[in-house]
Amino acid sequence: MPETGSRGATASAPMSRRERKKAATRQAIADAALRLFLERGFDNVGIREIADAADVSTTTLFKHFPVKEALVFDREADLEAGLLAAVRERPPGQSIPAALREHALRHRRADADSDPRFASFLELVNSTPALRDYHQAMWLRHTAALAEAIAEESGLPADDPACTALAHFALEAPRVARAHDDAREALIRAFDLLDHGWRALTSRT
Repeated sequence: MPETGSRGATASAPMSRRERKKAATRQAIADAALRLFLERGFDNVGIREIADAADVSTTTLFKHFPVKEALVFDREADLEAGLLAAVRERPPGQSIPAALREHALRHRRADADSDPRFASFLELVNSTPALRDYHQAMWLRHTAALAEAIAEESGLPADDPACTALAHFALEAPRVARAHDDAREALIRAFDLLDHGWRALTSRT
């Protein structure tokens, strides 16, 4: 789906024929769901309608997407991989908040430029309470993995609350920025604040 970001930056082994078929089925379901949701609204589309549009059974649909909300956010694993790669593969000398800022800006541009449905997708999510809540919960589930990567890269203990706090606020920043007229500038300012605080903290360790 739009908004959920591009594929992770790390390379993966070629998929088998079975894996490719499974991925194609999943993508067909997600595409059918988004088309119907954008046309008629999330609450006005049933699971059976989506399954019929994707030419699969409802059983197959639920194997790929356990709840209806998950149909809208189909790249969670890719999102996490991209976040971790941004931290672990950042250029020498670049701070962790700066790397996460560039990651957020890059994926914001990629989504907006590559998919004409991006604005409609955002409107769908923002106007549907169930999707807003699911998106927020899903996004914040990446906090633990991101905090662990931050700790590893900065040499801090795995349970250091500063790492968890940075991960949490870095994940929250894009959502907060969208509430402003100039979302890009708001995102930059939010990460500048995180970067300033992080540099001050790590300079004392």
